[in-house]
Amino acid sequence: MVGTFWAFVPAIVAIVLALVTKQVYVSLFLGIFVGAMFYAGGNPLEALGTLYTVMSEQVGGNAPIIVFLVVLGIFVVLLQKSGGAKAYGEWAGSKIKSKSGALGATAALGCLIFVDDYFNCLTVGSVMRPVTDKFKVSHSKLAWIIDSTAAPVCIIAPISSWAAAVSGYLDGDGLVVFMSTIPFNIYAILTLIMVFAFCFMKVDFGKMKKNEKIAETTGDLNAGETDLPTDEDNSIVANVKGKVRHLLVPVIILIVCCIGGMIYSGFFYDWDLGAYGKVVQSSNVIEAFSNCDAGTSLAIGSTIALVIVSIYYMIEKVVSFKEITGSFTQGFKTMVPAILILCFAWTISGIMGAKGGYLDAQAFVQSNMEKIPAAVQSLFPAIFFILACGIAFSTGTSWGTFGVLVPIAVTLLGGSGTMVILTMSATLGGAVFGDHVSPISDTTILASTGGNCNHVDHVKTQLPYAGIIAIIAFIVYVIAGFISTMGSVLTALIMWAIALVLFAGVVVFIKFIQKKKSNE
Repeated sequence: MVGTFWAFVPAIVAIVLALVTKQVYVSLFLGIFVGAMFYAGGNPLEALGTLYTVMSEQVGGNAPIIVFLVVLGIFVVLLQKSGGAKAYGEWAGSKIKSKSGALGATAALGCLIFVDDYFNCLTVGSVMRPVTDKFKVSHSKLAWIIDSTAAPVCIIAPISSWAAAVSGYLDGDGLVVFMSTIPFNIYAILTLIMVFAFCFMKVDFGKMKKNEKIAETTGDLNAGETDLPTDEDNSIVANVKGKVRHLLVPVIILIVCCIGGMIYSGFFYDWDLGAYGKVVQSSNVIEAFSNCDAGTSLAIGSTIALVIVSIYYMIEKVVSFKEITGSFTQGFKTMVPAILILCFAWTISGIMGAKGGYLDAQAFVQSNMEKIPAAVQSLFPAIFFILACGIAFSTGTSWGTFGVLVPIAVTLLGGSGTMVILTMSATLGGAVFGDHVSPISDTTILASTGGNCNHVDHVKTQLPYAGIIAIIAFIVYVIAGFISTMGSVLTALIMWAIALVLFAGVVVFIKFIQKKKSNE
């Protein structure tokens, strides 16, 4: 079964089970076990041994990414305890004078908190809800803004839990490959453009428009919907002495330290010898980014940032030493679901042999790639976009989706070139869309919670908005697959020209319909 189509069966089993059962963890584990059974020749005990051997190899090799996620969780808890986020909300409330301003400030804060989507959803909701309530913004509109600036901004931020996760599925230069997907991630970037455009141009339609009208005329911000989510976790008490700088300074420190960690490791760390200062690998900053190990660099940078921010908070007397140490377990708990999914996703990729070894899916693909018609290969970005949309919608997890599909995409297309970058970008964007419109998605649920919005109402009102961007992205990826030979820069320019023209056409059409109805 090694080097044959059977190498892909573990991923197929995991996907099918996830679609049927909606249980991502169990489905991934069973997919891994099926692969181990193939490799062990049907011996269940030997298969278990193989399973945990592969898991230890994959998790051990990606341990720095897990460290980064844990440190990030601790960082997030400290930001909440400092009172900086709460202070930002109070400051914004005193400066904002219009509904458009309130919506724009909410979207801006969503873009600022790019390190993690969980932290984004709950922080933006709790901070900005009092401000948007003041201007009678419906809670479904608030939840849409929260959801549309959480995952989309994280999937295009080089310093985030998402960047670390995606890099872990790739080779040593994973972060550089991830960064190369950013300009081609049509769904994520166009979603952010849509949020700001719709907020300032006052564009609403469908049930969202109805909810906004009810909120504006009656003051009922939930538009008659009941069964509201419980409010966010109040076990973390924000310091009343917190200032806006207690949010901004730590975020800046985190960014600077992580970038510094990447540059330093790219210049002065030989990852093969495992020792500092023995080999200078790079002659400039660009090469340093290319040569750095993303996971280790982010782990080092975030750890240094955590130490600096902890000292800063103690000097400012907004978080005590006892509160800092207490944040360790709290931060770890917030990241457990993400870490579990990553461990399983890494393991299933390892047992499949997406990069060679074990069932050696890579060998099978390399021997059969030439048999795939060129026209079908050109449709890979669009095909993977649809696959990612469907899987993420059905399973409720974007991480689990690209954890399975990204290694397959890299294996199918050889691991380099414009086409593989296009396909990876489409996979990442499709996973975010599926996550957006899935009622069982953790991010969607957290957005409903942050906006204090009925969950089903949030899904219904967000679906048409996300659907528009997904359709545009699909059309662009269909075209992009056939022009990828023109080079990455020209391909990106043409893609964005098409995407923006289509988006502008949608906005003009919606405004025309609105004007026509208002004149009737």
